[in-house]
Amino acid sequence: MNQLLLIAASEWRYWLQSRLALGGALIFLLLFVVTSLLSALRMEAENHSRGHQQTEAENTFLSQPDRHPHRMVHYGHYLFRTPAPLATFDPGLDTVTGQSIFLEGHRQNTVMFAESAASADFGGLSWLSPALVYQLFAPLIIILLGYGSIAREREAAVLAPLLAIGISGRKLIAGKALALQSFVLLLLCPLVSSCALAMGEGESPVALLLLFGLYFVYLTLWLGLTLLASTLLTKRSTVLLTMIGLWLGFTLVLPSIAVNSSSSANVAAGKIESDLTMLADLRKLGDGHNANDPAFKKLRSDLLKKYGVERIEDLPVNYRGIVALSAEKKLTNVLNDYADARMAAELQQEHQLENYGWFTPALAIALASRSIAGTDLAHYHHFQREAENVRFSFVQGLNRAHAESLSYLDDINRSKDEESWQRARVDASHWQVLEKYQFQTTDISKRVASASTSIQKLIIWMLITFVILLWRSGKISL
Repeated sequence: MNQLLLIAASEWRYWLQSRLALGGALIFLLLFVVTSLLSALRMEAENHSRGHQQTEAENTFLSQPDRHPHRMVHYGHYLFRTPAPLATFDPGLDTVTGQSIFLEGHRQNTVMFAESAASADFGGLSWLSPALVYQLFAPLIIILLGYGSIAREREAAVLAPLLAIGISGRKLIAGKALALQSFVLLLLCPLVSSCALAMGEGESPVALLLLFGLYFVYLTLWLGLTLLASTLLTKRSTVLLTMIGLWLGFTLVLPSIAVNSSSSANVAAGKIESDLTMLADLRKLGDGHNANDPAFKKLRSDLLKKYGVERIEDLPVNYRGIVALSAEKKLTNVLNDYADARMAAELQQEHQLENYGWFTPALAIALASRSIAGTDLAHYHHFQREAENVRFSFVQGLNRAHAESLSYLDDINRSKDEESWQRARVDASHWQVLEKYQFQTTDISKRVASASTSIQKLIIWMLITFVILLWRSGKISL
């Protein structure tokens, strides 16, 4: 153990003398601070803006005067997806997916994007986040520190005396790894600060521990790859060029190829094509605005039989409201089927992308990090499903008010004159069917399940690297 500590201490002395460790740590810290500040400002502005707009939308809906309930169905409501607590560290898909949606009767609208100026305000660094600093630049700093670990000793003719005095190759590698591992822990200190801030915003401690563990495994993997290259190759220049090429391939080239390949291999139907097919299916359900549509003939006969009357005017409920309730339910089932199919196609593309994690750990860490942070595709789908639940709930609540609080005769005669129009309104208290909404990340167990495949890939990558390193360290030669 003493020999391991001496080897690690010797490595640190070299780094400090050459200012490698100090320079690397300062560069990384500067990048992290700048990106954290930009990301925090962006997310704070987004959180405040979306939260404020959500409150305004709710207050506007609830403050509407007495109206015909179906007018409120079409008046609609907005929902906004506020950023997750860990979005400051890893915004994930937040900047490339919609954040607000307009809810109304008879249709599911597309989630809308924020204004383009939101990212332009931060210039060219708007795409960079603290998570990307760890995924892209932390491995590069580890490479710059560790590429000469063994090759340097070989070039300086120090390796032979070390082996001669009884220091085995494995012990030498272990000492170098200990030094690099301590530097990895130093690099992870800023991550702890981000996690502490997220915990203050209500994030689960389990999520924070998992995030720390993910990046620990990822950077340890790069540590192992760097030491392995330094062990296999004889010259430092060759090691450095090899590792820089590996870094470029793993972090930039292969992820881009993976994204393009996944998109082209699983082509989803276009919006226009899907909408046309969906409209054809919706027409078969009947027009909910037309109570005399033949599609509702059975509903009418069943309703008359249930209440023992012969005319819809004698029903104790408003037949037009009952038609609206039935039509909206059938229509929503069809809309949800198409929405589920679209989400399944998007998930299929992501699963295809996940498979490329076997070829590049950078992709595996990116997907796992987004899942744990709650900024991945699953959470975007989660928002869409929650929005649909809110839409269906308040629309059906208004349709029930239409059926139960407005007489059929007043409803069909509402266009006769002003007095008739006033009688066809219901009290504004019925607008209370709208509940307050705030987007929340899913339970940590669901996030872990979503990230499990990518986490397994990272661990397997690390284990294979260190098994090869352990085998090769016993064969170190001059």
